[in-house]
Amino acid sequence: MNQLNPRKNFEETRNEIGYVNRKDATQADYDRIGFMSGLEVHQQILTKRKLFCRCPAGIFQKPDQFDAEIIRHMRPTLSELGEYDGTALMEFRTRKEIVYRIINKNACTYEVDDTPPFQVDREALEKAIELALASKLNIVGEVHITRKQYLDGSIPTGFQRTGIIGIEGSIKLRNKEVRLIQLSLEEDSCREVSDIGHTRIYRTDRLGMPLIETVTYPDFTNPDEVKEGCDYIRFLNRSTGKVRTGIGAGRQDVNVSCKGGTRVEIKGVAHTKWIPELTHVEAFRQWALLAIRDKLLARMKPEDWKMQCREIDPKEFHFYYTPVTDAIARGDKLIAINLPHFGGLLSHFTQPGKPFYDEFTNRLKVVACIEKPNMATSEDIDDVISGNVFDQLRTMFNAGEQDAQIIFWAPEADVETAVEVIEERAKMTFAGVPQETRKSSADGTTIFERVLPGADRMYPDTDSAPIPLSSDYIESLRKNIPEEIADRYAQLRDWGVPADTYTYILSKNFYPLIKKIVAELDIPPKFVGAFFGHRLKYLHGQYKTIPFDMDRIYDMFNYLKSNNIDKSIARKMLTEMFKHPKMDFESILTQLNFKAIDKADIISRVSFIKDKFSPCRKDTTDGDRLNSVMGQLRSMSEGNIDLKELAEIVK
Repeated sequence: MNQLNPRKNFEETRNEIGYVNRKDATQADYDRIGFMSGLEVHQQILTKRKLFCRCPAGIFQKPDQFDAEIIRHMRPTLSELGEYDGTALMEFRTRKEIVYRIINKNACTYEVDDTPPFQVDREALEKAIELALASKLNIVGEVHITRKQYLDGSIPTGFQRTGIIGIEGSIKLRNKEVRLIQLSLEEDSCREVSDIGHTRIYRTDRLGMPLIETVTYPDFTNPDEVKEGCDYIRFLNRSTGKVRTGIGAGRQDVNVSCKGGTRVEIKGVAHTKWIPELTHVEAFRQWALLAIRDKLLARMKPEDWKMQCREIDPKEFHFYYTPVTDAIARGDKLIAINLPHFGGLLSHFTQPGKPFYDEFTNRLKVVACIEKPNMATSEDIDDVISGNVFDQLRTMFNAGEQDAQIIFWAPEADVETAVEVIEERAKMTFAGVPQETRKSSADGTTIFERVLPGADRMYPDTDSAPIPLSSDYIESLRKNIPEEIADRYAQLRDWGVPADTYTYILSKNFYPLIKKIVAELDIPPKFVGAFFGHRLKYLHGQYKTIPFDMDRIYDMFNYLKSNNIDKSIARKMLTEMFKHPKMDFESILTQLNFKAIDKADIISRVSFIKDKFSPCRKDTTDGDRLNSVMGQLRSMSEGNIDLKELAEIVK
């Protein structure tokens, strides 16, 4: 194994497991590896106050804006059954110092765990019930608040208060129905500012804001279905008009597994467009880990495996890699590890651009708090450390041909934890896929974030009394439920609205406004849908920072109809409305040099312009002639005659 070419091995093992790029993958590929996925979709509820206190919701702060800082050190507690949650124990090992940055106008003593919770905010509870009803869930008879342990510091109490509102529902996608497990009402967590070494900093502006979590069964069998399901739930939530929108208001956790693997949670996916690549890569990552497991088990039994570890003297080796020389200059310890029978496995493919040894370096960062780059291996694809160094290590360990070596560097206080982390991850290889939470990247790859929490982290909240929900109360809220998203899809399709506009229209909840314009002003629905999904979307992108009242679009179409002005000028008017949000419609038309011209007068000019048209080339088509005439008539026609009607007349 000393002659192994790590880069070649990486590519060969990629082919061995049958990895395919997502754009080339078929359902047969996902069936082959047993792709399975479910969702946990979070959405902030639009309320005046936070969930368990009376602080205002929606007042945000910049990362460096704060009135005070509070420092905490988290410690695990026993569950009701007298057991510790694995995630809590892992976080405790990190020895993190948690710093909270607080501003007075959006935080109180409840936020920092100095007073018990107030009663649940009634506005948040009602809206959560309405959202559960919209999801066709069965509403519980009594809401019980429980505590869900979080020792990463994202909540100062060390736990999140949450209550189940509805259970066992379903959503209807294009080709299947997906079952819903439950919808819960819970308090949002802090927003992370930084996480470097043993210090993690949060700001508390988002902390305590009401949030719903919709959880599905693992009914999705390919990545595109997962995105479709997530979009559906988000569109459904937004259709009620009772949730917040914008960056950070909606987030989703995606659970993925493959045949023989286990549930892995990809945490906090910010954009639904990332979901297909993330779920595809994660399923194949697990498939690769299973292949690595099988190779290792074929070499030896787990009970016979033992790792070797030694501190090395940097004076006895020649290091040229800058991170190592910097570590030596800082006084860090250099530790060498021999992994018996791991030869050819460290450079095994797991994710695009990421060999198996990436699993080790990320755990050193998260658990031992050693910033990357923090290690090198005998199978590094980039060959950052001279092969002579590893030849010396093999001799020092009396290593076998199938062994692999790791060198890591760390402050003395972190060495013990780091050695434990490497040994733990190596032993996990024999089992295949560890249960864990992973952090998403925009390129579709993920990194280790923490051990996957278990049931032991949930227990009743003794500070909050149960909240009974009578049938009459639930029925009184049912009248506020809008039509189903599936019905909105069907209506847009029946109207002939272009399919590429659906996501924008539904994600921004413009459907009710479109329906109102169509119904009350008798504007063709296909035109209105395209106007919103194409023109408005484009201008939204161009003028992101300009606040715009969407109801003015209705007022604009109403003004045009009342003044017998054709809708064709609406596109130009909308541009001016973004540029000058407070300008009245008459002034906008003046700005556009619009003049009312009789329809018959415009039509009478067609023959004159046609006769004047003299093509320069013999191959000029009727389409060229049509475009030329329409181009000369357009400026005077917009607002005076429907352009499609004019085109037919010109033809």
